Amino acid sequence: MGMGLALDIGGTKIAAALVADDGQLSERQQIVTPRGDAAQLAAALETLVSPFRQRVDFIAVASTGIINHGRLTALNPANLGGLADFPLQECIRSVADLPCVLLNDGQAAAWAEYQALNGECDNALFVTVSTGVGGGIVWNKKLLVGQHGLAGHIGHTSSDPQGPLCGCGRRGCAEGIASGTAIGAATQEWEQPVNAAQVFEMARAGHTPAENIVQRSATSIASLLADMHITLDLDIAILGGSVGLAEGYLQRVKFAQRALPPLYRLPVQAACHRQDSGLLGAAMWARASL
Repeated sequence: MGMGLALDIGGTKIAAALVADDGQLSERQQIVTPRGDAAQLAAALETLVSPFRQRVDFIAVASTGIINHGRLTALNPANLGGLADFPLQECIRSVADLPCVLLNDGQAAAWAEYQALNGECDNALFVTVSTGVGGGIVWNKKLLVGQHGLAGHIGHTSSDPQGPLCGCGRRGCAEGIASGTAIGAATQEWEQPVNAAQVFEMARAGHTPAENIVQRSATSIASLLADMHITLDLDIAILGGSVGLAEGYLQRVKFAQRALPPLYRLPVQAACHRQDSGLLGAAMWARASL
């Protein structure tokens, strides 16, 4: 199908890159996800897409949230700057009248990471821990999308029924405990609250309260992996996202798994494609779908 343009719309950043037939990325760029109304998101997408519209044969979009009939919605609208409904496919086509395929970012990343396993297993789980917590499931070598695009929204499974109220309206979701947003929010009662990146820096320096926050996040993810494994009998989990790929985080998840009965300890490894899993997976899915 020639050259494609892939977009990865996250709660913090929007990335774009050209993706060749062989999966090579080029001209990668990134902007901050606008925190405002639909017009700001549309303008940001036009800025990224316009320079490439004469150079590509298709557009592939991986986005946080729920992709349903071309519209972008969210269980937790705060991850989309407050947007609860956005005509994503219509917006892209208004900028470039090209074939366009949309996929949830966790689903897209799961597909890319599964391909990187080279057929070593049939059932895999991708977990992204970033602004929010999301995921994607490959079952019997097929990506689960779901009739309404919901498959893989594992960040909204319950981690602590008495936990904080999640932006989705449910209490104690894994996202409300493990995400980068939740890690930053856990410092609000400190004399000087900090963001998630600063919490990780402090934890690495031996700051005990910061270490406890990061470990609570990792323990929540270890519990999430156990729940998914006992439900689906998975072969492996792949961990991605800015928090999931942060220095030492994977080791903390594995440490938390040691407290679980052996049957619940799903093998877990870091994402092969790192931060580019969503871009690559969206392009791979588009090539298979168009």
